[in-house]
Amino acid sequence: VLVTGGAQGIGRGIAQAVIGAGGSVVIGDLDADAGRACLREWGAPARALFRRLDVASDRSAAAFVAAALDRFGRIDGLVNNAGLPDPHVPPLERLDPAEWNRRLSSLHGAFLCSRHALPALRQSPDGGAIVNIASTRAHQSEPHSEAYAAAKGGLVAFTHALALSEGPKVRVNCISPGWIATEGWRAPASRRKPKLTRRDHQQHPAGRVGTPEDIAALAVHLLAPALSGFITGQEFVVDGGMTRRMHYV
Repeated sequence: VLVTGGAQGIGRGIAQAVIGAGGSVVIGDLDADAGRACLREWGAPARALFRRLDVASDRSAAAFVAAALDRFGRIDGLVNNAGLPDPHVPPLERLDPAEWNRRLSSLHGAFLCSRHALPALRQSPDGGAIVNIASTRAHQSEPHSEAYAAAKGGLVAFTHALALSEGPKVRVNCISPGWIATEGWRAPASRRKPKLTRRDHQQHPAGRVGTPEDIAALAVHLLAPALSGFITGQEFVVDGGMTRRMHYV
């Protein structure tokens, strides 16, 4: 399984869960220190590989996929997770077009990595799987988050379109996380315990803020053909019920 942005946060949680389930992973990330830390801490050198990856670069995406094939000889799954984490941008009239495009990197990266991985995914013995990581911000927003919302909304639409194009050989699904506390899943130098209040947790009908493990459990399920072979083209919102809660001022 290839995991973009796999050295930190939700991506690391997914990659670690794949290792825990007995699979092999290739993680791609801009942060080489974080990538090397994953390999050290997992202690599974035969089943884990790190390659520096810029998902906005077609050449980098091609090299990432080639490295996976060179090491493992096959690709069964791809998790398109990489992207800029900060959703906020200046007001639209002050937003530079180049910065707008940079903010769409999660959508561009899903296209580029899928483009290069699909030939191998189609050859997976039990059928290949792609899992795109979007966000609940595809459905609700704060002011001045247009680029982030556009990228994540695009990933949801990209998911069902690609599922129709590539079925039945490749299944394509999408996870839209809500509030996920990732502070403890960063590179070692910046890792810290999340500072969460009782009110933070109580905003969620599930009673707590989410963790990378919450997203990883579903991602592994969607990657496994024996568990989700009849699921494709779908979006799964994993937010502790927060977006189902009515808010009045």
